[in-house]
Order: sequence, then C-alpha cells, then structure tokens
Amino acid sequence: MSKYSNTSAVPLSLGVFLASDHYDYNYDANTISATSLIKPLRQIVLSARVPTENSVVDLISLVPMRLGTAIHDGIENAWKNNYQNALTEMGVPQKVIDKIKINPKPEELTEDTIPIYMEQRAHKKVGKYTISGKFDFVGEGRVEDFKSTGVYTAMNNTNDAKYILQGSIYRWLNPDLITKGEMAIQFIFTDWSAMRARTDENYPKQRIQQRILPLKSINEIDAFINNKLNQIDKFMDAPEADIPLCTDEDLWRSAPVFKYYKNPAKTTRSTKNFDTRQEAYVRMAEDGGMGIVIEQPGTVTACKYCQAFSICTQKDALIAAGDLVIN
Repeated sequence: MSKYSNTSAVPLSLGVFLASDHYDYNYDANTISATSLIKPLRQIVLSARVPTENSVVDLISLVPMRLGTAIHDGIENAWKNNYQNALTEMGVPQKVIDKIKINPKPEELTEDTIPIYMEQRAHKKVGKYTISGKFDFVGEGRVEDFKSTGVYTAMNNTNDAKYILQGSIYRWLNPDLITKGEMAIQFIFTDWSAMRARTDENYPKQRIQQRILPLKSINEIDAFINNKLNQIDKFMDAPEADIPLCTDEDLWRSAPVFKYYKNPAKTTRSTKNFDTRQEAYVRMAEDGGMGIVIEQPGTVTACKYCQAFSICTQKDALIAAGDLVIN
C-alpha cells in the first residue's frame, strides 16, 4: 500500500522531494522529543491513539515541513563544507576563521577555539522515559533555532513561550555546550512582503529577523519535564472525556473582535471594529447610544495541525460552535 497520495497532481520532479524523509525518528514509546514534550497534554495522549495502519499522507500537505527541512539542511551544509570561504568573502578576519571548529570533540578544544555545534542530538533519562532533543545551532554557548514561518507568527509572538521551553530543554540536555541564559530565534519569513515592510511600521523590515528570548533555569525545566511526564502517565490510558482540554493558548485562539453597528437594523457590515468592549461602547456613546455592539469570539487554528485531529471530540465541539473553521 502507498504511504503517500497525490491528490493535487504534484509533478514527479517535486514529488520525490516531498516523499523523501530523512528525519531520525525514534519509535520507542518511552522516548519523547523536546518538540513533543512542549505540545499540549491532550495532543500528546490522543496522538498515540490514532491508528497508523492504512494511513496515507497527501504529498501537498508536506510542503511546509520539507521546505523547513531543506533550509535547515542548507544551513548545516554551508557551515560544515563552506564556512571558511563564506566567512572570508564576508570580510571576517582569517585569524578569527582559523579559530572556528565545527562540532569539535572535547579534546580538540583550546582556549582560542570558537566552537560551533550543529544538529547534535542528546538524550537524558528521567525515570522510565528518555528525553531526546536535537538543536539547530550553538555558537559561543548560545543556542539558536531556525524558523521558516509566516510573518504573523513573529509579529504576534504566537509561539514565543514554546520557543523558550524548547530552547530551555536543549540547555537542560546540553549544559556543557549551551552555557548562555538566552536563545536566538532566526526567523526566515515565507510570506514576507517588501511593500508592507515599507508601509506598515509594525511589519518586519527584512525577510530575516532575529529575536532574542530568555531561557528558563535548568531547575525550572527539570520541574516542568517531571510534571509533564507525570501528567502523561496519569492520562495516557484515561477515557478521552477525562483528558484536560486544550487551552485557548494551546488552540492558538485569536483575540475577540467587538463590532459596533451605528444602526442596529443594519448589521451586514459593522461601522467599526474594536479590540475591547470598552472602546466599542465609548464609540456607541459618542454616537448617541443608539447602536449595538456584537462580540465576535476569536477563532482557533491549532487543531488543523494536530495529529489527533481525527479522533478529538474537543475539535468537534469547536467546529459546532463556529470557533474552528475547516476550509
């Protein structure tokens, strides 16, 4: 049976690229990756219950993942095979270039060495579990993560809390390599617009943007990991109705919109939209208090990317309520 479908008629020249997966998976049920550990508890538990036999993945759905992997692979290849030439052409002094070593062993380090570590996977036992994580880049003791994503994610700080947890787990796994208390997110925007950059003061001015985020302490992360593992144990075999629901933050729920209509009889198009109820009522008062304010609840989007989508009843309730729109 085929593992992939091709409902969008992707040409073979690109189909082979999309169907190629070189990720170093670990299928041990007691091995949990850093990226999995920061997912909502409900997603972790229910994803393990989704039948995998006869499941078919549509090639077109893999485009974002494969593009992200290609960018990571390209960065790694450039550093491992061309960093000396590239840094020279960027004007970096040769005496600095000579000090750089890529993924050096401890015995190769000297006081003058500038170590660069890339794509290093580490493991650490916690009870019956093994926590696993592979960072993107560590330079001068600071961990960096490369994110190919839409501008919205960066502008609204959508995933900053998850980035901090992920980077902090990497430091917890690699305290000898990651010694700084901050991390860097290197955004590579997939939908950046030069025109919006010129006209919107809040829009990223470049297609690449660096964000510095503080890491949690190793003690905080140790407590977080132990608590999360205890929660997984507690609910792994529990009835779905007993598993805690995903929070609005987990669901990536957008903020509500308060729509003001000056004429209550005409609600086809709002007079003006506001971020808060108070602002909307102030405007209504200014117009004589004869209008109406209707709250439009924020919508959720995370469910669309959840592996447990097919079996989650919370998702069904969100669709029924109109909070989750499936196009």
